[in-house]
Amino acid sequence: MKNVFLFPGQGSQFAGMGKDFYDNFEEARKVYDLANEVTNMNIKEICFEATDEGLKKTQNAQLCIAAMSLAVLEVISKKGIKAEYAAGLSLGEYVGLVYGGFLSMEDCFKLLKMRGYFMENLIPNEEYSMAAIIGLDSREIEKVCEDIRKEGKFVVPANYNYSGQTVISGNKEAVAKAMEALKAKGAKRVVELNTSGPFHTEKLEEARKEYEKELKKITFGNGNEVKVIKNLDGKLYTKSDDFVDILSKHIVSPVRFDKALSIFAENNIDNFIEIGPGKSMTGFVKKEIKEAKCYSIDTVEKLNELLGGL
Repeated sequence: MKNVFLFPGQGSQFAGMGKDFYDNFEEARKVYDLANEVTNMNIKEICFEATDEGLKKTQNAQLCIAAMSLAVLEVISKKGIKAEYAAGLSLGEYVGLVYGGFLSMEDCFKLLKMRGYFMENLIPNEEYSMAAIIGLDSREIEKVCEDIRKEGKFVVPANYNYSGQTVISGNKEAVAKAMEALKAKGAKRVVELNTSGPFHTEKLEEARKEYEKELKKITFGNGNEVKVIKNLDGKLYTKSDDFVDILSKHIVSPVRFDKALSIFAENNIDNFIEIGPGKSMTGFVKKEIKEAKCYSIDTVEKLNELLGGL
């Protein structure tokens, strides 16, 4: 039986997330305590008490989602559940790198604090948004975005989630125009997302340059037996990879989760276990791999369902 652990990205956060794990498991408490210590921020308070608006702030969202995912991962690992593969969505990839032995948990929190800060603050002072386009081929979406850019407006594909969903990112006006054009092209749904920046686009080039300096301070590990899939190109990480180059490019390049789905299909994965807030990633899996057994673990109740189902 093959398992894959999936770690969600920004937009999946919700107020109060992870509190029941903190209340019930010592392993989870240790993760939140480490997050507080490393970041010098009250991650617990933000996770458990902040409003949705407070959690939407990029630095808060990235750290809180990672803290919850790592806390649940520690609990699941203690229960003896393991995975052969790991994949994350944007910031979720860092949790995958921790599980895969390439990154320490402490360095994960250090990096995500700076990553979130740079992604929120080192961008041109404009209004931005992101939107999910559902039920339209990605090539059609690319063409519409390209046509709008020829008019001097900025919008590009940022996340290729699965064959039937692509997320676009850019200036608010351009994204709104693209949403209307893509509806007219036959998109089944277009949904504006709960995010606050032009993530995974060239607008973050200054953030990439500054973040690269932080990455150079980190000592990356050699990995373990877990196969961790890159967002950048859908290939597996190896100990010889240039992590500084990959992870800095990551914030200005589209997320290719669609390519990870191809790897899962080719390797006959049995169980897809999403660890952290929400169930977006298992939702993508279900759309592409119809026979998939999917679990999303963001409450203790769902953890117990997982333990009963495996």
